[in-house]
Amino acid sequence: MKAAVARTVHTVDFGAKPAPRRTAAPTGRIPRVAKMLALAHKIDAMIRAGELRDMADAAHAMALTRARVTQIANLLLLAPAIQAAILELPLVTTGRDPISERQLRPIVAEPDWQRQMELWNEVKR
Repeated sequence: MKAAVARTVHTVDFGAKPAPRRTAAPTGRIPRVAKMLALAHKIDAMIRAGELRDMADAAHAMALTRARVTQIANLLLLAPAIQAAILELPLVTTGRDPISERQLRPIVAEPDWQRQMELWNEVKR
């Protein structure tokens, strides 16, 4: 004895075009230094999780030089307040980024976070 199967019939109009999606106009792009800081955190997390052996392995996996990966990873040496400020930088709508990784290198080299904050405030101006 077979059970009765209920069937539903649907009609599809292949000639109808879907309504255009409304997308917000691009308001800018994420500053490059913010992307680099996020990458530094990702590399660090991957090394800690054992997905990468070390910075040299990260450089190889990302097709970057070890020196460049070191420069990017050094952004993790910035004071937490500076890292937060970098991640909160406004989107860049025109022209160059207001702050570059190169400008941050002297700040990264400073081990004292209070002194880093002073240098950061100078760079922001």
